[in-house]
Amino acid sequence: MRRVITVVLVVGGMLALGACGLQSVPSSAAAPTPTATATATAAPSVVPSTAAEATPVVKKRTVTETRVIPFKTRKVNDPALAKGTTKVRTRGRTGVKTLTYEVTLTNGVQTDKRLVRGVVTSAPVTRVLAVGTRNTRQCDPNYSGGCVPIASDVDCAGGSGNGPAYVRGPVRVVGTDIYDLDRDGDGIACDS
Repeated sequence: MRRVITVVLVVGGMLALGACGLQSVPSSAAAPTPTATATATAAPSVVPSTAAEATPVVKKRTVTETRVIPFKTRKVNDPALAKGTTKVRTRGRTGVKTLTYEVTLTNGVQTDKRLVRGVVTSAPVTRVLAVGTRNTRQCDPNYSGGCVPIASDVDCAGGSGNGPAYVRGPVRVVGTDIYDLDRDGDGIACDS
């Protein structure tokens, strides 16, 4: 009679099974040999744990940023300035706004950014620009058809007068000829 012994071994995390045959002695000569099973157990194999790797590392931090607030420009008419000229009355200045964010990092990578608060740290100052509206060349209302300037003395251009101001004619006298430009008295000045 043949007996089979099964051997189970765990070697290096691998399971090995083997069988070996034994010759039995007739039952009259010896006591029956029971079937033997040998099992060798090794320490449980170590499987790398991915549980730590699967749990994301989440960190939150506060980040502060500043932004520039541009200033505005406001124009105002100024009759004291000559027409076409400008003058800065108030210099403009940019402002600053401070923004505070809560930033979430998952495994070192930013995954969320939420604005917590925004505060104007320094308000902008509006630039005020004066725009001249005064007519620089003022004309005497006693004459028409051309601008006779208002001055201490006005003469006809190209004539024998010594100024300091001159007018090119012809111009019509509509009021008093205060500069004596109409020498012949016909109502038309500087016509010759």
